[in-house]
Amino acid sequence: MSLDRPVYRVKNRLLGKALTSEHLSDEKLSNRTALGVLASDCVSSSAYGSEQMLRVLVPAVGVAGFTLLMPVTGAILLVLVLLTLCYSDVVMIYTRAGGSYVVARENFGPDVAQVAAVALLVDYVVTVAVQVSAGTNALISLAHLAGGGWTGMDRFQLPLSVAAVVLLAYGNLRGVREAGRIFALPAYLFMAAIGLVVVVSAVRGLLGDLPHADLRAVGVVPLGTGGDGWLYGASLFIVLRAFANGGSSLTGLEAISNGISAFREPQGRNARRTMIVMSCVLGFLVLGVSTLAHVTHAVPYTDGTPTVIAQEAHLAFGGGPLGTIGLVFVQLATALVLYTGANTPFTGFPFLASFVAQDRFLPRVLTRRGHRLAFSNGIICLAVVSLALLLATRASVDKLVALYAIGVFTAFTMAGAGLAAYHLRRREPHRRKKIAVNALASVISAAVVVIFAITKFTEGAWLVVVVFPLGVWALTRINREYRREAAALEGIQPSGADRPPTHRHVVFVLVQRLDLATLKALRYAHELRPDGIRAVHFAIDEPYAERLADRWSDTSATSVPLDVVACPDRRLHHAMAELAARTTRDGDTSLTVLVPRRLYRHVLGKLLHRGTGEGMAKVLGTLPHVAVTILPFDVSRALHVLEEGKEPQPD
Repeated sequence: MSLDRPVYRVKNRLLGKALTSEHLSDEKLSNRTALGVLASDCVSSSAYGSEQMLRVLVPAVGVAGFTLLMPVTGAILLVLVLLTLCYSDVVMIYTRAGGSYVVARENFGPDVAQVAAVALLVDYVVTVAVQVSAGTNALISLAHLAGGGWTGMDRFQLPLSVAAVVLLAYGNLRGVREAGRIFALPAYLFMAAIGLVVVVSAVRGLLGDLPHADLRAVGVVPLGTGGDGWLYGASLFIVLRAFANGGSSLTGLEAISNGISAFREPQGRNARRTMIVMSCVLGFLVLGVSTLAHVTHAVPYTDGTPTVIAQEAHLAFGGGPLGTIGLVFVQLATALVLYTGANTPFTGFPFLASFVAQDRFLPRVLTRRGHRLAFSNGIICLAVVSLALLLATRASVDKLVALYAIGVFTAFTMAGAGLAAYHLRRREPHRRKKIAVNALASVISAAVVVIFAITKFTEGAWLVVVVFPLGVWALTRINREYRREAAALEGIQPSGADRPPTHRHVVFVLVQRLDLATLKALRYAHELRPDGIRAVHFAIDEPYAERLADRWSDTSATSVPLDVVACPDRRLHHAMAELAARTTRDGDTSLTVLVPRRLYRHVLGKLLHRGTGEGMAKVLGTLPHVAVTILPFDVSRALHVLEEGKEPQPD
């Protein structure tokens, strides 16, 4: 007979055969696979970063917004260079997954590090929601452009996004290696697709054959009126808002440092190489998409579809069968990389949560590896919270972006500041240069946080601003509770603490009825070899107690006498506590109370029978020299044995 529980058998069927701990070293990623898995979030953000800048600039200054887009993009790329230098330093120094959290903890202490922890945890949740929503936008855009203007597709926005999150969670629950094989390819397809769009657009542009988008099409964002001056009439506030929106292009840059444990040895060197390649690819993609928008005047639509990148592909490839094939390829690759870009948080969030939990700032259950060596509890938590966010925002990218960059740029700030402090304490080559780079990265990242919080406050950023202090308080409160518990439980005496303080041991077996569960408890009581054994029944129902006493005296199954204790007020726990207190009053007697617990696998059995073991343990646990042991007995198994025509046994 198999000893595996039904839940375990279901896990084997859904997730595959369980992996043992010795397989953990095999679950590592090569650089190529790591680039596809960990960089998907980063490179895919180029699909909507430029569009988010245009959503601010075009309504403010009209066509001039396409010109103003380029210097704002240039500023974003400068920040990218600084952050790449900063995080290249991070992965070489801190080769344990955790990124800015580990940097902040090592340099500023665990309490300050919780700011980075909350920042990253919030960012991971929002990233999942943004990526899958943008992926669904890509599919709906394809239907709009290749399907002859299909209408009513927006109703699929939320269901498709929810389905994507569920699928990603399932893929990651199967384990790191499976996730790598599934999620690496789309990143390379997306790079090839955007590269193809840029090349084709460049050729057609040189030939004077590249068309422009229709700025007066139905559904586009309203066009503002440009003015004179170097900002074309846009206020500094508008430019800062556009810069803040463009900061969403850099989200995911920290993923490699957060998931460095997934790399093969030497981890630091492999992670740095992968990060530099990822940043170069991201810079090319962001610059390419912004340049094409500048040239073609691809303008955002109010409802989000068709997207700017979809319009650029449509304008580059044109109509006809080949153009449609090219558009389908680009949009499917974009949708795939956006969906799988949400996989990066499923890799980083569980690792980070496990480290924070190891530091006792999150529940320890997050440190446990699951059926396939993944941190299953962290994966499930991330999926649940992300789904809630999708439902709250109806999977709207525009609403979600308002929550986006504060978390990740706060993490950038902590990482840069931590590394600057690290190099300040050391005498090493190029020390001043490293301090300057990391400090500048920290200052600029902090400026982005402030800009984003101010310019996007009324659009939803207020929620993140409120969540941050609450999150830090919650993590600190958890840590304080763990420390209080440890102080109470670890107060061990220097010697002799494991020896009993009494010389006499008595065992009580609580009796509800004379059955196999009770006999199992009595058998176990004898195995303890105490000084005395008593079978105790509390008489709540006197006629029943009399019948039980008569049956007990007539049976030969046990030699232990039955004591019937009156309980006229039906306060079972109170009566047991009084009996235990009287028994141990002399200070030289210890008492063990055995409580048979009948287990039922089916729902009906659980509904028909109420257990009292946990309540009894809670009451008696406060008394000195008293211990409670709950002895489970599988009633469902006994029923199965009886149905097979065999005689059930007490054990």
